[in-house]
Amino acid sequence: MTNTQNAKLKLPRLGKASLAERKARKGWLFVLPFVIGFLLIYLPIIIDSISFSFMSIDIKTNSEGESYTVVVQHGLEYYKKLFDDDDFLKKLLDGVLQLLWEVPAVVIFSLFVAVILNQKMLGRAVFRAIFFVPVILSTGLLETLTASKLSGEDIDDGSGESAADEFISVMDVQTLFSTMAVGRELVVFIVKLVNNVYSIINYSGVQMLIFLAGLQSISPAIYEAARIDGASAWETFWKITFPMISPMILVNGIYTIIDSFTRQNNVVMQYIADDVYPTQKSLATAEYWVYFLIVFAIVAAFAGIVSAYVFYQRRD
Repeated sequence: MTNTQNAKLKLPRLGKASLAERKARKGWLFVLPFVIGFLLIYLPIIIDSISFSFMSIDIKTNSEGESYTVVVQHGLEYYKKLFDDDDFLKKLLDGVLQLLWEVPAVVIFSLFVAVILNQKMLGRAVFRAIFFVPVILSTGLLETLTASKLSGEDIDDGSGESAADEFISVMDVQTLFSTMAVGRELVVFIVKLVNNVYSIINYSGVQMLIFLAGLQSISPAIYEAARIDGASAWETFWKITFPMISPMILVNGIYTIIDSFTRQNNVVMQYIADDVYPTQKSLATAEYWVYFLIVFAIVAAFAGIVSAYVFYQRRD
């Protein structure tokens, strides 16, 4: 057989796409409404927002009562000015420090609950719904109450106690661990977990469902083979379950970071919206964009570090 005949045999048949190509087309068809909406609605708004951070726009009225707009270009003035805003820098540092304990707490708790709810037990669907209910309710009154609690405002519930009271203090935990060689950093971390247990449960619903989907995608034959080989439950979790759901850990970590930085009670978002934007709109816009770049950098760093340890099961 000549080389020309070999080349002809390798040519794909026209009109018949491969399975991967058909899946790719369906994927683009699925995201097409978002792409169109982003290009027609969100992209112009983003461009205007970036432009607005470099200028100031004032609407004035002349002697005849007619309104006119005055646009003044300021270049990088607002971006330089925000670094002189000590309150903004302090709020930004507080937000990052809060992230350091909140993301591990939410991811670990949601994984723990998902593993329990993945077991065969009576009323499993009811328990799943119970843990997801806070996600639905958090868009209403409970979110406002949570924001007030985290901002330090007292909420009168008729009991004569403040809703901002903490469950335990650092001194309580230090007394409990007085006979152990436990550092103060770990004590402070435990205190934060206990005092923010409501927030952790409230923000773990979506992550729990993602972990449940990952756990249910693991083939039961793998666990059966491990039991036949005599693996314990502890070994099965760390050798099978944990590696198989590591992609979900990456996804949930990114989701939790973005959710923590953009939710209503975030200290930076509250400061810019309540303290800066009413009086200095252009400066607030510049601070929003710097905040966005910082969040993007943190997400990229987290994804780059964690993805190096993610296990992807090969299907071929």
